[in-house]
Amino acid sequence: MNVEIIGNWAGAAWNALDAANGNLTVKGLKKATKLKEKELYAAIGWLAREGKVNVEENETDVNVTLL
Repeated sequence: MNVEIIGNWAGAAWNALDAANGNLTVKGLKKATKLKEKELYAAIGWLAREGKVNVEENETDVNVTLL
């Protein structure tokens, strides 16, 4: 897998979060980006590593928030 592809997935996730006022669940992000689950988690990891999102687990899903 190419790093550039993961970067593109991260860009799609960031854009979806930005359009949603910076906060979505993983389920919402998946719907907004049309990414597969493994692609979405790679994107979230990329953004988290760059310090651009906060990830918090709740009882039913995982919330992703732009920093």
